[in-house]
Amino acid sequence: MGATSDREQRGMVIAATCKLTKKGSAWLVPAQTGEGRYTVCPDATNPHCTCPDHETRGCKCKHIFAVEIVMKREEGQDGSAMVTQTVTITDLIVKRKTYRQAWSSYNEAQTHEKEHLLDLLADLCKGIVEPPPSKGRPRLSMADSVFACCFKIYSTFSGRRFMSDLRAAKENGYIDKLPHFNSIFNYLENPALTPILKAMIVESSRPLAGVEVDFAGDSSGFSSGRFERWFDIKHNAVKAQHTWVKCHLTCGVKTNIVTSVVIEDKDAADTIQLPEMVKTTAESFKIREFSLDKAYGSTRNYEAIDAAGGTPFIAFKSNATGSVGGLYEKMFHYFSFRREDFLAHYHKRSNVESTFSMIKAKFKDSVRSRGDVAMKNEVLAKIVCHNICCLIQEMHELGIEPTFWTNKPLANAVKL
Repeated sequence: MGATSDREQRGMVIAATCKLTKKGSAWLVPAQTGEGRYTVCPDATNPHCTCPDHETRGCKCKHIFAVEIVMKREEGQDGSAMVTQTVTITDLIVKRKTYRQAWSSYNEAQTHEKEHLLDLLADLCKGIVEPPPSKGRPRLSMADSVFACCFKIYSTFSGRRFMSDLRAAKENGYIDKLPHFNSIFNYLENPALTPILKAMIVESSRPLAGVEVDFAGDSSGFSSGRFERWFDIKHNAVKAQHTWVKCHLTCGVKTNIVTSVVIEDKDAADTIQLPEMVKTTAESFKIREFSLDKAYGSTRNYEAIDAAGGTPFIAFKSNATGSVGGLYEKMFHYFSFRREDFLAHYHKRSNVESTFSMIKAKFKDSVRSRGDVAMKNEVLAKIVCHNICCLIQEMHELGIEPTFWTNKPLANAVKL
């Protein structure tokens, strides 16, 4: 059998195992990664499919190959199935490039993570400037408050069960005073914590400024235990759904370090958040590339990335023409005439999906807090912990020694 492409091999599998339905001149092909179907128009000169692979790359996808195979099979007038090509199991094996895991470094980082995290978190908290003292009962220092909140999020324990870890932290000198577990929840409700946590995220990314030059961005939600209720006129009934926090972030594609974060209303559009995140990233990193999905495809975002010295690799919508001119038009022509090269850069964007998966797998994809401010601060604390864990990995793999607040006087590091 002659050599076949990976898509053609997968098309053979679809044709052999799935039911394809003809509807007029088009065919309906079941999706392989979930529910739903794609529409294939098997035009002799310009076949088309509604799947993302064909719309992005413009080449024949597995669904088009499957339809062509089924059409050839149906050419038999006597009812017999005419198959022009046979497939064996070994033909369907897809060879993929794999990367060797540095297991010794990984094992060292994982087995010593907690002790390193406490040291690095305490160093980060040293950059917090304490507010002026107030009258009345002496309150816990802001540095101790932030340390307790972040360490509690890292533990994934409930407030009560976490107290044994916090007592041990006090005994080891990481905090000066031991707070009550209810106080930790009150600290998360403090709006003054939000800029502090965002500054800690930026500062914790800076030790990798010499490693990361390519970045990716996206958004994802963290659900809460609070419900929103509304009256559905269509069904004449009261309905409810979980509230959630929408987190927009950018990350380095090598280490998954988060370089900037924006948390706005859950219905805030992705595209308008990017210029601020690019600007924040550019303050600490030299930007070479930025990879984003089609939701970010506005001329404003192209200009923001270009102004930061980077090249935008943003997916184009199916109706894009490049007629707006400028850098958008140049990148559209790059996409049209050197598509495989463009996509090799664009698909670095998958690393931001990995970053969200890392955060949610390790620190859970939901928040315990109920208040809007506390939910936002809880997500930011998750990202602080994620960044510290990334630094610990690179301490063992690359031999870096993180130091914080070296680019500015300690007294001006974080102000309330």
